[in-house]
Amino acid sequence: MDKWNGKVAVVTGASSGIGKETCKQLVENGMIVVGFARREDKLQELEKELKGKLGTFYYVKVDLCSEENILEAFNWVKKTLKSVDVLVNNAGVWKLSDFLGNTNDWKQMYDTNVIGLTICSREAIKIMEEIKIKQGHIININSFAGHNQISFIKDISVYAATKHSVTSITDNLRELMGMKDLPIRVTSISPGAVETEMTEEFRKSGAHKMMKAIDIVDAIMFALSAPQRVNVAEIILTPTGENILGFLKNSA
Repeated sequence: MDKWNGKVAVVTGASSGIGKETCKQLVENGMIVVGFARREDKLQELEKELKGKLGTFYYVKVDLCSEENILEAFNWVKKTLKSVDVLVNNAGVWKLSDFLGNTNDWKQMYDTNVIGLTICSREAIKIMEEIKIKQGHIININSFAGHNQISFIKDISVYAATKHSVTSITDNLRELMGMKDLPIRVTSISPGAVETEMTEEFRKSGAHKMMKAIDIVDAIMFALSAPQRVNVAEIILTPTGENILGFLKNSA
């Protein structure tokens, strides 16, 4: 990770779970990290927690359902820190809604998981191109559900559809970076069950094996630390000994 020391990383969904742990690990490895999230009180707590570490933490209150918010946030990063070297698209929403469900739930999932992610990637790449970075990296926190047809599972079908979109977006974005001959790597990290606020109901049941946020962040660090000649395209993580499809069926 030495090559990223002093470089700028933007992490979305930074107020809890995988996003929060990502910010902590990147700051401890000497990066300048900007956390995007809606809950400013949580971001302020994280800012206090990370004072005095090797790197530096900043935050911007951002609603990823608002393109205006996102553009303002990246403008702040560009003006203040002059660079974006790493983007971790971590923010995600899972509403318990199927294809006969609530339109507002669908919109929030697509706006956050797909449109917000894509806008953030576009804006980060614009900055990377403008400053002619020698190495950049975009990491999309995807899902096991983005690689498997599980729409028959109650309340997960729309979420799974958004994550299938993330799989396609990531693959196409990686190809586009190659076509444009840009030194920007693109990685998809697809976890199964993880202990986060989003999976709180499953944790309460105690019936399923689950990973911890740090396990996913370890995969992020692995992808980042690979030599520039290597693009870790996809990492799929599942809890040891857990049948993920069985997990989903039992949770339906």
